[in-house]
Amino acid sequence: MKLKNNEVAIYAIGGLGEIGKNMYCVQFQDEIIVMDCGIKFPEDDMMGINYIISDYSYLVKNRDKIKALVVSHGHEDHIGGIPYLLEKIPEIPVYATPFALALIRGKLEEHGILKTSELHEEHEDTVLKFPKLSVTFFRTTHSIPDTLGIAVHTPLGAVVFTGDFKFDLTPVMNQPSPNFQRMAKLGEEGVLALLSDSTNAEVPAFTKSEKFVAKSLHNIISNIHGRIIFATFASNLYRVSTAIQAAIDNGRKVAVFGRSMENGVQNGIDLGYLHIPDGVLVDANEINHTPADQAMILCTGSQGEPMAALSRIANGTHRQISIHPDDTVIFSSNPIPGNTTSINHLINELYEAGANVVHGRVNNVHTSGHGGQEELKMMVRLTKPKYMIPVHGEYRMQVIHTQLAQDAGVPEDHTFVLENGQVLAISEHGTRIAGHVASGEVFVDNSGAADVGNVVVHDRQILADDGLVVVVSTVDYTHQRVLAGPDILSRGFVYMRESTDLISQAQKNVYHILRNEMAKKPQPKENEIRRAIIENLQDFLYSRTQRRPMILPMIIAK
Repeated sequence: MKLKNNEVAIYAIGGLGEIGKNMYCVQFQDEIIVMDCGIKFPEDDMMGINYIISDYSYLVKNRDKIKALVVSHGHEDHIGGIPYLLEKIPEIPVYATPFALALIRGKLEEHGILKTSELHEEHEDTVLKFPKLSVTFFRTTHSIPDTLGIAVHTPLGAVVFTGDFKFDLTPVMNQPSPNFQRMAKLGEEGVLALLSDSTNAEVPAFTKSEKFVAKSLHNIISNIHGRIIFATFASNLYRVSTAIQAAIDNGRKVAVFGRSMENGVQNGIDLGYLHIPDGVLVDANEINHTPADQAMILCTGSQGEPMAALSRIANGTHRQISIHPDDTVIFSSNPIPGNTTSINHLINELYEAGANVVHGRVNNVHTSGHGGQEELKMMVRLTKPKYMIPVHGEYRMQVIHTQLAQDAGVPEDHTFVLENGQVLAISEHGTRIAGHVASGEVFVDNSGAADVGNVVVHDRQILADDGLVVVVSTVDYTHQRVLAGPDILSRGFVYMRESTDLISQAQKNVYHILRNEMAKKPQPKENEIRRAIIENLQDFLYSRTQRRPMILPMIIAK
């Protein structure tokens, strides 16, 4: 990236063309403001991957320019990557709202870096001032408490990032309504560029209020006579609050399962968002001895995550809770893209175990935390941006969002569908694409290690689809002889007892390859022999089976 001294640069390290991994930057000269640092959940075919974070290498190289990481709210796709970023750049000061900050502290403590991290609490009236840039905030509503939009003030005007938002005029938990006045004031003062949430750009309506879902859930829970298992995101404190209040109103005890859910409830209590009478929350032993019509289990796992509490309850591997006949499981969330298959599998498991399942919009057990088309157009009208950049959405959502912005008065040539890493440079004279910054994906596996590369994931996909063939042979390079083998071992490719002809012919092919390669002058290197075995055997096996297993040659030299 090459910037001129008078240009403001806007780029995404993650969050464009995808749902998740939100991370947006504003740069002017030698100052960078980073907004959010999230994760993305893996697709079903990403074997052994827990989640995906961004490639932070550009920020690491420019660490001296980073003035602050400011956080819009506490959902995983906006804060989940913070521990990994701070492990690389521990000196970045982090500013977040109270609930988000509580969640971040928990993550940093798990990673063992809480004591070395610089954390600050931000509010709507917080003002961060730096030599060339400053940051202010404005109140929005979402599906979690303490959500703020962010305005980075530059010499050319404010770059406004909405965060996840909708315009909920009747929010629950005594949360305030969106601050339309402050958004409009930003618009009057001059918004250079608007980075706006595109998640619901395809939805032609206003999003329903959380209070609508609260009433619906209360009615549903009031009419259930057996035990209730309520699954939602741990960070969706609005929904957690609604479920607990419905339990209280119907004389039910509540047990909380899942570490993130336990932390979320405790944070809600500590910050004063959840007011739960004594005796309502009970542990597993007590809930197991509570009459079914007086029991509610609140748990994680609404996205079908295999290690979450609900999945373990459904498949019988949870140590304390199992499905009882006539249990009712309520899924109070929408599937994240890529999770539909896992959720459907989980629902089938629950039905097989004898549970009733309530899910989907048809039952009004969930409403989105993201604004529909009318709210997106209203945001444009309020902030009056000179330039519009749709963020937080897949490509089609970004395109539709630009069309909505044009309907709301932004000229077509002032709307930009960017991709991760692409740098939009803005000056008084116009805009230009000023190159790219690193913005790849880093895979985090079940151990929490953020070092699983694309090649590893690709190999896992091959193993899952076509299996593995191991070729073992002992050779004497000096006398050009095959001393033992080649032996062939199949795992996940073919059943060897029923494929003796195929294995025998494969052994003959490898034998001839070994002899031919060893006879070459000068003596070939082992990696050349391995490559020859892989290429020949892949072609042979594909011609016989129409599959391409991973081939692993093991050559022992004597």
